[in-house]
Amino acid sequence: MRRVFACCFTTRVSNSNTRSNQNQTHTPHQHQRSGETMESQHVNNGNDNSAALIAEHNKINLSTSTAANLIVNNDFSMGLHSWHPNCCHAFIAPAESHYPEGTSANSVGNHAVVTNRKECWQGLEQDITKKVSPGFTYLVSASVGVSGPHQGSADVLATLKLEQRDSETSYLFIGKTSVSKDNWENLEGTFSLSAVPDRVIFYLEGPAPGVDLLIRSVVITCSSPSECENKSIGCNIAGDENIILNPKFEDGLNNWSGRGCKIVLHDSMADGKIVPLSGKVFASATERTQSWNGIQQEITGRVQRKLAYDVTAVVRIFGSNVTTTTVQATLWVQTPNQRDQYIVIANVQATDKDWAQLHGKFLLNGSPARVVIYMEGPPPGTDILVNSLVVKHAEKIPPSPPPIIENPAFGVNIITNSELSDGTNGWFPLGNCTLSIGTGSPHILPPMARDSLGPHEPLSGHYILVTNRTQTWMGPAQMITEKLKLFLTYQVAAWVRIGSGATGPQNVNIALGVDNQWVNGGQVEINDDRWHEIGGSFRIEKQPSKVMVYIQGPASGIDVMVAGLQIFPVDREARFRHLRRQTDKIRKRDVVLKLSGLDCSSMLGTFVKVKQTQNSFPIGSCINRSQIDNEDFVKFFTKYFNWAVFGNELKWYWTESQQGNFNYKDADDMLDLCLNHNIQTRGHCIFWEVQATVQPWIQSLNKNDLMTAVQNRLTGLLARYKGKFRHYDVNNEMLHGSFYQDKLGKDIRAYMFKTAHQLDLSATLFVNDYHVEDGCDPRSSPEKYIEHILNLQEQGAPVGGIGIQGHIDSPVGPIVCSALDNLGILGLPIWFTELDVSSINEYVRGEDLEVMLREAFAHPAVEGIMLWGFWELFMSRDSAHLVNAEGDINEAGKKFLNLKQEWLSHAQGHVDEQGEFAFRGFPGTYTIEIPTLHKKIVKTFVVDKGESPLVVTIDLSS
Repeated sequence: MRRVFACCFTTRVSNSNTRSNQNQTHTPHQHQRSGETMESQHVNNGNDNSAALIAEHNKINLSTSTAANLIVNNDFSMGLHSWHPNCCHAFIAPAESHYPEGTSANSVGNHAVVTNRKECWQGLEQDITKKVSPGFTYLVSASVGVSGPHQGSADVLATLKLEQRDSETSYLFIGKTSVSKDNWENLEGTFSLSAVPDRVIFYLEGPAPGVDLLIRSVVITCSSPSECENKSIGCNIAGDENIILNPKFEDGLNNWSGRGCKIVLHDSMADGKIVPLSGKVFASATERTQSWNGIQQEITGRVQRKLAYDVTAVVRIFGSNVTTTTVQATLWVQTPNQRDQYIVIANVQATDKDWAQLHGKFLLNGSPARVVIYMEGPPPGTDILVNSLVVKHAEKIPPSPPPIIENPAFGVNIITNSELSDGTNGWFPLGNCTLSIGTGSPHILPPMARDSLGPHEPLSGHYILVTNRTQTWMGPAQMITEKLKLFLTYQVAAWVRIGSGATGPQNVNIALGVDNQWVNGGQVEINDDRWHEIGGSFRIEKQPSKVMVYIQGPASGIDVMVAGLQIFPVDREARFRHLRRQTDKIRKRDVVLKLSGLDCSSMLGTFVKVKQTQNSFPIGSCINRSQIDNEDFVKFFTKYFNWAVFGNELKWYWTESQQGNFNYKDADDMLDLCLNHNIQTRGHCIFWEVQATVQPWIQSLNKNDLMTAVQNRLTGLLARYKGKFRHYDVNNEMLHGSFYQDKLGKDIRAYMFKTAHQLDLSATLFVNDYHVEDGCDPRSSPEKYIEHILNLQEQGAPVGGIGIQGHIDSPVGPIVCSALDNLGILGLPIWFTELDVSSINEYVRGEDLEVMLREAFAHPAVEGIMLWGFWELFMSRDSAHLVNAEGDINEAGKKFLNLKQEWLSHAQGHVDEQGEFAFRGFPGTYTIEIPTLHKKIVKTFVVDKGESPLVVTIDLSS
């Protein structure tokens, strides 16, 4: 079905029929478009162009330029979206019709047909006011044709209409071409404006009345893209302008379209029960048959790369018996090489009862060919209602100041009557359980608490016995609201035990109810009648009205015993002093520089300066494909990291989302960047055991076909990248998922390791899992992880390394160290593979990161640290970034760089009588500077990792 748009027919009178030269203004024309009356509903059917959003399109050749096209919907793949017929009719002709003879439909694609032309000046136009800047030259290229009753050729012209308040409209000739009805021709020209008027309208016109004008594509680019971009950025930053056109639908559905569905304009719905939150109207995306159907607007040319944008939308849902569901704002980006990217901006739980505000942020790393923002998410049959959409350049918000904590009382237990010397005073039963006091619990402090507190009085040996439990959440509780201080990190420790009657392992949890929200203070799994240590941590960053601590977990009917509960603020600086000493012992090496090539006697007493330029200890980061298009990101990444891991681009669901349809291009591009900068890479991951991450086509396979697919995945990936990835996470998160094991049997995991090893002998094969180091998940406790690794090794799996992901909140050093100590007994290298921390306060976030980096760097079993990203908007967690979206290093990032600087060794002194200079330093690359009578000698040397003293000979003669 073709879509026909029309405006009224009005008379346009020209004061002169003579065209002026290129880039000279026309004499004014009187031209007026009548106003449109708006009905309560205005339907715009978008079903015919939705597929175009994700299809590959034929583009006019722009050589290798990635300059942004000022024209929205330049190839009419979105119908006539953003185009308007100039007092005539227009429609979109499919590829198989209305194309000149001798040209194949596939080469043409959809194109616009402008018909019912009564005047030569009638054609197709688009407003480009916000996309042009004064003083720049713009290049215009359009592919045009003609059709209809005419002989010979017809002229097609490109024109600018310049509208200015309080003055006559003028016209600027851009260029023209002569077209016959059997051919497509390329119309080219340039224009420049000394000042930008109130409105700048680009349009194509020219053929005689009655002749149809055909338009295949239009491209307008700046002749100096970088200068134009900088100019545009300056303009955008200076204002607070919404880049969404017609954001509140005051101009009907102009500039909007349906993405695979219809869009409808309303002043009310549901018999007046649904009215706009603001303004007079709202839009709905209706007749949705897919979750991705919704309402959209193309914003190509109105967004700038490397700028952050805030997005705010007012939305709700209607119909289909769905009362609450997720509405999501998504960005579809088409790259200059015609590849599609989808960026999730934000989502909100929307209801059919009230309007909800969706808020998010996005940034484009590269120069896009096209950009479309749209709303999606609810199940088919549910309408998405949109009252308004705002997209503005994000305001730079200054960081919160460092928290000032008076009298932190480090190490002081905030629990009342912890020793139970006063019975159960200060405690109360949560639920209808019974509390009593027993004796016989451990007298020593739980080890993780002892590591934080140092020497401590023995515990009393008293414990709380909880009986008559009829719900898992029942247990002893205490209110601690007034004892907590914001932004302090609290460590939790206790002894716990369960009574008889359990039919299997039982979880015991120290929980906090913070304004009725559950906060995990630590968990442990118990399957015997011994006392067990439980430990964890937490932090409160917003002032609560009430906080309750309670112990819960075992099944109803099972008694719980709790002894020596400690909740105390930790002194991080005291721990850091210990870690600095530990780091010096295990990471540094004694080095003797033996200077040769000159007379040793003349060298005696010579002053030398040694400076480390790079620490060889692996500190890397997660990156993704779009980030490497941002030169600011690449500069920071290559300067401060020596290892990389790909966030998604090597995962199976990325490389083969559809069976047999492979995408290795992204991983190849990223690997090339790393190789060019001498950055080592980890392969993450070959398989992922959690079923929710397995692509549907794999889940649908029978056992034999699944086994074949697994073998093909191993062979295809490891053969392609043999020798290029130093590590592989073979089967991610096996402690939290079992898809492949359930489908293919318990031997499949060892098979994956053995086959991967055979295919690439050079790669170290890792297990990788989360919540190993923080005490909050009994499924992945260090003990469970050790058991898991030993089981794999018993089956012949060549496990070469232990991956601890490190997605952690409120880290406490001794808890992390305890996990590392336990895992260290296996003798395998430990890597933090996905480290990130999160806090709304950048200073506290920096402290959290310092805890993790210092604990890892000071532990002899840890051989590498990978951050799970560092750049805002490209992290898996909010408030975890070190660099803000537009490249500013925040306080957490400064902490990271300070640590990097601290871990570079420098020394200076004088050469001894043996012609030697000794120092102690970290492994890595160094320079030595030696001044002589005639010149300053600078030499480079490398200190390798090792325990014994290293002698390095420096030849000064060459």
